Parts: sequence; C-alpha cells; structure tokens
Amino acid sequence: MNKADTDKGKVVIFSAPSGAGKTTVVRHLLDVIDELEFSISATTRPIRGHEQNGVDYYFLTEQEFRERIANGDFLEYEEVYSGLFYGTLKSEVERIRSNGKSVIFDVDVKGGLNIKRYFGEEALAIFLKPPDLDALRSRLLGRKTEGETQLQQRLEKAAFEMTFAHNFDYILINNILNHTFTEAETIVRNFLNNS
Repeated sequence: MNKADTDKGKVVIFSAPSGAGKTTVVRHLLDVIDELEFSISATTRPIRGHEQNGVDYYFLTEQEFRERIANGDFLEYEEVYSGLFYGTLKSEVERIRSNGKSVIFDVDVKGGLNIKRYFGEEALAIFLKPPDLDALRSRLLGRKTEGETQLQQRLEKAAFEMTFAHNFDYILINNILNHTFTEAETIVRNFLNNS
C-alpha cells in the first residue's frame, strides 16, 4: 500500500452568495496553503478567450454532460439555464485526493451542501457571508457587470441562500478582507492538521 492509499486528502468547501468574495478567499488559500488543490469543474458553456480545457474547466457538450450524469460520474451538478450545466466530476476529486492533496471547492450553496453530504466528516463546509445585503449590493454594483434587474435577482437569490448558512460547519463573515483571509487560513489549517 502506498502513501496515496493511506493518506488521502480532505475536502474544503467554500459556498456563498454571488459577490460575497468566495473566489477571492479561495484564491488566497491556494496561494498560502500548499496542500490544497482546486477542483476543476465541468461545464457545457463554450470556451471563452484564453481558457483551456482541463485547466479552467472540463468543457463538455450537452450530450456528453447528460451521458456522464446518467453514468453517475458527477459528485454534484446543476442545470443553471436550459442546456447550461456545471458540475463536479468524481474523477477530478479522486485524482486530487489520491495524490495526498486536499481539494478546495468554490461552489454555490446547493453544490456545497451536496458535497458535504457526500464526504461527511472528511469535508469542511464554510459559508462565506457578506456583512449584510446592503454591503453585498454595493459589491455587486462595484463589479459593473449587471443591470438593475439582474442585480435584484442576485440579491433575492442571496437572501434565499443565506437561509442555508446554518447547515455549514462555519459561517465566516467577510467584512474586512484581510481579517477574513486570516480567519479562513486558521479554520482551514486546523481542519487539515486534525487527523
């Protein structure tokens, strides 16, 4: 039996409403904690710009994605819009864990809870929460990526998603980013160092 068989990595899940800062926090953790590796998602959306298959996403056709669903290949998936799927392949997670690395996810609330259910005690689920909906609105406005209707939809979805925060292992309020980084590092390192 080799080290990879006896020393599989753990699973760290970050979920949050859009605009709460989960991607920023996850990128920071990847920079400072060597044992973490990011799980690359699969999607049916087209490749954009300089994206690469197997680096940014695993780009699948809708038919390929549906076949993989039927085969039970996904840990979690969601059809965001008709024909537009995103999901986590079990093979991607096992590839990372079998190399002794721990997997870190940046996923929506539903996906995060599904992954936590699947891995149980091997997973740490953190809900990153904005200080309040006004702060979230300001952050989303600062992005300048959506109109008023889209903004309102995101805020309504965020309010709904925040009702699931109590189902996570930790609720981390992202008020001052440097404090959030420090707290996230402490929580994740403690989890990874506990056998």
